[in-house]
Formats: sequence, structure tokens, C-alpha cells
Amino acid sequence: MTDKLFEIVHEDDKLLVVNKPADLVCHPTKGDEMSSLISRARLHLGQAASMHMINRLDRETTGIVLLAKDDEAAKELRRLWESGSVRKSYDAIVYGHVGPDSGTINEPLGRDEASRVAIKDCVRADGSASQTDFTVAERLKRADGKFSLLRVRPRTGRKHQIRIHLSHIGHPIVGDKLYGHDEDCYLALVEGRLTGEQRRALLLPCHALHAGELTFDWHDHGWRFEAKPEAWFTSFCGG
Repeated sequence: MTDKLFEIVHEDDKLLVVNKPADLVCHPTKGDEMSSLISRARLHLGQAASMHMINRLDRETTGIVLLAKDDEAAKELRRLWESGSVRKSYDAIVYGHVGPDSGTINEPLGRDEASRVAIKDCVRADGSASQTDFTVAERLKRADGKFSLLRVRPRTGRKHQIRIHLSHIGHPIVGDKLYGHDEDCYLALVEGRLTGEQRRALLLPCHALHAGELTFDWHDHGWRFEAKPEAWFTSFCGG
């Protein structure tokens, strides 16, 4: 089901699962009721409804976000997330042809103290343990270069983990303004001075990372949710 708020992947009396669109924050930063996923969910469920966001995605990342409709369900699902038993799969388009067909990136992550961007992290020896598995789904050749479509499964849930890990191995995500380009590209976006030349260099309007699948066991049931990426993502791959 799709309406003007978001695409609904699943809904019942306990859960609301949506396919978050690109360029939408999960939590509000301004008063506009359409400006965040949580405010749109309140419009859908009613302002008086109890609602809890269980997982979050970066502003430009698309894909599955799970919301619980009551306090008890939220508590149980958050415990499930913290236990590490939830399985998440992402699609990512990266620069270059990734050499191995599959692999694991095992690099600790922490704050990038050399960066002008307060939220930026990096690989650092004293960081938190972080592991990301990847598999090459397709190697692409386009007029503007070589790219790879990856299936990515994070084992841990650090901030910007997938984006940092893929950049670290030399294959940043296409369109990533913070980890794929000079970070001034990100600052230019935030400050409203991103030029047409910078936009063209990015190739895509948002970074090409999509949370496409979520699976977990809860209440004696195996839950599996899937969501397709947006048209700009699939068309870049020739779809």
C-alpha cells in the first residue's frame, strides 16, 4: 500500500512497517508535519496513538523502518535488537568493481576527530568493534565508470557503519556526500550551497544505500519484511 505519507510494507495491531523514502529524517528537526518519518506516522495512526520507532535510518538511506504501536511491543522488540538476533540486509551501489565475490570487513569505528563534520566517524584502532559482510550481486559497466551492486549484512549496528566500511576498502557508496567525496560536499548540502557541478559529480540525488530486508523471530513467529528501492536506485543499475 502506498499513500502520500509513505509506502506501507505491513501493518497490524502491534506493528507498522514502512519503506522510508530518501531525503527524509526519522525524527523531526522542524515543525512541518511531513518533514520526518515519525511525524508522518502520527498522521497515519492519529496523534493520540502510542508509537515507538524501533530502528532508524540515515536521512538519505531508504528502506525498512519498524514501528511498534504499544509500549510492551516496543520494549520486547528493542530487547530483540539489542540481542543481535535481528538480521538486516541492505543493497548498496559502490564505485568500482569489488574484487572478491564476498567478504567481511572487520574494522573498529569511532569519532573522526580530524573532520570538520561533528557527526563523522572513521576506522580507528581504539574504536568499537564493527563487522560488515558483503556479497557482490552484480558488477556494472556504465558510460560514467565501473560500479558494483552489493548485498550487505551488518553484524553490528554502529553509526554509519556500512558507509564507512565500504569507503574504507576503497569502494564508497555512490552519492555519499560524507564518506564518498570531499566532506565539503556534505557541508555544502547542509549549508544550502551545493552547486550543480557537485550534484553532477555525485551521480545520484541521494546515496545508494537501501535497507531491503529485515528478519527476526518474535512471539513464536518468524517475521520477514522486504521492500524495493526507489526508481533512481534501480535505474542506475539498468533496471
